[in-house]
Amino acid sequence: MNGIRLVVGLGNPGPEHQLDRHNAGFWFVDALAREHGAQLAREGKFHGDVGRARIAGASVFLLEPATWMNRSGQAVVAMAHFYRITPDEILVVHDELDLPPGQAKLKKGGGHAGHNGLKDIQARLGSADFWRLRIGIGHPRELQPAQQVVDFVLNRPTREQQQAIDEAIGRALDCLPELVAGEAAIATMKLHTRH
Repeated sequence: MNGIRLVVGLGNPGPEHQLDRHNAGFWFVDALAREHGAQLAREGKFHGDVGRARIAGASVFLLEPATWMNRSGQAVVAMAHFYRITPDEILVVHDELDLPPGQAKLKKGGGHAGHNGLKDIQARLGSADFWRLRIGIGHPRELQPAQQVVDFVLNRPTREQQQAIDEAIGRALDCLPELVAGEAAIATMKLHTRH
């Protein structure tokens, strides 16, 4: 397999959304940038905040689209075309309703399960063949039954949930060197067997 050359965190821009569950992808990329001493800066032509990190001896692009979630594909496609990055060299990190806080799962390809960011990336890339890192945020039917999904994802997690999410992000960061080196099976096993 090809190694990962572009890590995209999904979220909504602006300080009012910074702590929303929907921004779990941004939280991951922020943590990644901190860990590797990378700086993110706004790049107009890529419709987002862009950085570069050295991981496992390779140069990896970091991207946080500054478009709204449902237009994330605009930024991803702009970078992928400019740097000739193929879909299987892209890792998209996003919030996942179907996993509880504290869990993270890796997978390649698949549907978008109604996630607007994934839906737009798939449509604009013309491929579903990219990697996804799903950061569990839980589902309102288990955590806050009275809340609609849209309100749930656009609100902040409880302190306990946030702590669990941060731990999952930390575990996922540990698997990134293998993904960048093209050792997806090892990365997946490492992430899925640690809880």
